[in-house]
Amino acid sequence: MHKTFIRLPTAVLISMALLAAEVGVVNSQQIADPNFDASVTHPAYTNKHPKVLFDEAHKNIHTTNGRYQPFAELITNDGYQVTPNKEKFQQQTLAGYDILVIANALGTEEGQAAFTDKECDAVRDWVRQGGSLLLIADHAPYGAAAENLARRFGVRMGNSFTIDLSQYDPESGNPGWLLFTRDNHLLATHPITQGRNATERINRVLTFTGQSLKGPKGSIAFLRLSDTARDLKQRLSRAMALPSTAGVSAAGKAQGIALQFGQGRVVVLGEAAMLSAQLLQGPAAQQLMGKQVIQMGMSRPGFDNRQLALNIMHWLSKLLN
Repeated sequence: MHKTFIRLPTAVLISMALLAAEVGVVNSQQIADPNFDASVTHPAYTNKHPKVLFDEAHKNIHTTNGRYQPFAELITNDGYQVTPNKEKFQQQTLAGYDILVIANALGTEEGQAAFTDKECDAVRDWVRQGGSLLLIADHAPYGAAAENLARRFGVRMGNSFTIDLSQYDPESGNPGWLLFTRDNHLLATHPITQGRNATERINRVLTFTGQSLKGPKGSIAFLRLSDTARDLKQRLSRAMALPSTAGVSAAGKAQGIALQFGQGRVVVLGEAAMLSAQLLQGPAAQQLMGKQVIQMGMSRPGFDNRQLALNIMHWLSKLLN
């Protein structure tokens, strides 16, 4: 049977080779940006301070003193009170908190769930009664680790490596660095993308190799994948042209979903670096863009990832309706 192949620019072919290395070499060369400006000129909360529980009890690779330190500092400066969580989820663990943040949890073994069924039920019941959850699960294996918790809210995870050969970051040439803009119609209208006023409006978001998500009926895919997005079950191992049928279509899926659940709210993201501020350095940065250091997430100029982080928290804390 004849197969149609997609001929790709050299920059894309180079970056495809890097996709295979990101879990090991690239991850070891990613650090929190020590120069990230986490100040907030006009904090959302000056009198009351919503309480945020940030999970660090499930082998999370993102913590408040690690790669998610910029996020923790940003929302603290916006008026939130952030507390690291070191315990399994129970009713008493969650009591008194307004928002639970989970970023890239892992099970004790690859492919194993990060959370017990009892923990998932506790989180579900807490959200139903008015709590808010920000659940972030990156490319494989993080989707599989968080799948049982996501399903409590009707969200299905692709547990994949999502690429798009048409809607990717042209500067890096990486088909896993996905572009969501007003112009390409992949930013849905939602309070998270609108903000409270024009200065908080989201126009451009960049994600950095994640997975696809499928939300339940009534949810809003505010970061919608294009019809040309594809889910790969494993990273590309060498620079080569992709057949047009590589992986499976991710059309109709997303990397950012928002939904109401009982009296509470849930945001699920299929990529983690978008809400941090990281630096990619060393050989990986040199190969990808010919630079010694590459800014990622909220540090990357020309994108609204920083405001996106604030808007997500504003919606979860019910400042945005």
